[in-house]
Amino acid sequence: MPKKEEFIALLSLVRLGVGHQVFDKPNQIDWSAVHSLAVKQDVLAVVFDGIKCLPEEQSPYKEMFLRWIGEVVQGYEQRYGLYQKSIAELADFYNSHGYKMMVLKGYACGINWPQPEHRPCGDIDIWLFGQHEQADDALKKAKGIKIDKSQHHHTIFIWNSFTVENHYDFVNVFAHKSSREIERVFKKLGEDDSFQIKLLDQTVYLPSPNLHALFLMRHMLSHFAAENITLRHVLDWAFFVEKHGKDVDWDWFNGVLDEFHMRDFCNCISAICEDDLGFSTHSFYSVQFLPELKEKILSEIISPKYGTDVPHGLVRRVKHKYHRWQDNSWKRELCYDESGFSSFCTGLWAHLIKPKTI
Repeated sequence: MPKKEEFIALLSLVRLGVGHQVFDKPNQIDWSAVHSLAVKQDVLAVVFDGIKCLPEEQSPYKEMFLRWIGEVVQGYEQRYGLYQKSIAELADFYNSHGYKMMVLKGYACGINWPQPEHRPCGDIDIWLFGQHEQADDALKKAKGIKIDKSQHHHTIFIWNSFTVENHYDFVNVFAHKSSREIERVFKKLGEDDSFQIKLLDQTVYLPSPNLHALFLMRHMLSHFAAENITLRHVLDWAFFVEKHGKDVDWDWFNGVLDEFHMRDFCNCISAICEDDLGFSTHSFYSVQFLPELKEKILSEIISPKYGTDVPHGLVRRVKHKYHRWQDNSWKRELCYDESGFSSFCTGLWAHLIKPKTI
């Protein structure tokens, strides 16, 4: 668990890194601890941007500073160039075969960041407007690429060393009772092909503002309830609202939040963006939240009870996940309007029909 001063230093450096004011700049920082926290929170490059705003006497020692530069250049900036190139080449393949490719999550979020190359590049998530099966067959036939169908709402394949998740559902419809209903909303929104960009001369489609807002929030909520999220997820939401908030139908959005029991979580995340990360209150619609709940969520984000590591071996893995599921009951109650018994049964069934997800 990070010390309070490390927690404060991390948030202050993130604020500085995204160009926001910090009234008391941190000093006497344990840079190794902050570095470790920044890695876990997927904000290593943003924190480095914050470090560059510090007076020289408050900056890390030279060896740490140079190490940080190397990690940002190699792990973020150079990788982002390969990420863009791979997405463009994949879009080229699909475009030439008559399929429209929408990017979700990673790249679609990153282009909203002030420095997209300082958002970590993970998987390439795509939506092919309901033509995933035909497109997978075309890819397998033309490139001999192996398609993994072991997951619930997307197939998986490797493209230029990047893992691609080809979504046929926006959410796992087996995970919770509400997932099937909200998937219908996503599918309707996913018909909109009016938002597109050119990436290295290739046409790439983007989610509409309403689709992007709802997908970001549902995706974040589902990860928080099941495992945890990072500050990178929160920044994705903050930068999206800052850039596209004026284009979202907030009355519609709030109606969906209320229908699917998501309003309290969403309001707390928006409050973290404003209160703790320094984003302008003018960017966000008016939110009401319980301060103690917001602080509990932020504390869980920064210092989760369960990390990302899962024990090896089926029995130990199942035991670990069961204890995590029990301890996360407060998060499920916050995020879903269903009983613990119902949640357990649907989750168990989801794992049984796709054993590789256990």
